[in-house]
Amino acid sequence: MVKRLLCVDDDRITLTFIKLLVTKASFAQEIITKMNGKEAIDYYGELSASSTENYPDLVFLDLNMPYMDGWDFLDEFASNYYQQFNKTKIVILSSSITASEKNKALAYPMVVNYLTKPLTIGALQDLIALV
Repeated sequence: MVKRLLCVDDDRITLTFIKLLVTKASFAQEIITKMNGKEAIDYYGELSASSTENYPDLVFLDLNMPYMDGWDFLDEFASNYYQQFNKTKIVILSSSITASEKNKALAYPMVVNYLTKPLTIGALQDLIALV
């Protein structure tokens, strides 16, 4: 079971669905949601300043969001926070998947998988082995 899961997506319905599915599957003890990459980066900034050990084990990250998209989040996280939070793993959740996007995402050291929406219980069960 994942201790802390951070879900970053600009669609409230998707976030609600993920929370319900994760709860039903007993996949995570705690679920934190952010509406875009900027909110998620700010969250990591707060965690970094507090020197807490209680940071997300896993992040579900959408790529297409306003303000700061998933790609910008990955760049910022890799540059400024991955060294401190190097046990955090990221799974890309996208409504579309192309080979070039998948390869680009998997080139980031913290990205462990790339899944298409909607998330399923089967996909959650497969992810347990990665986290």
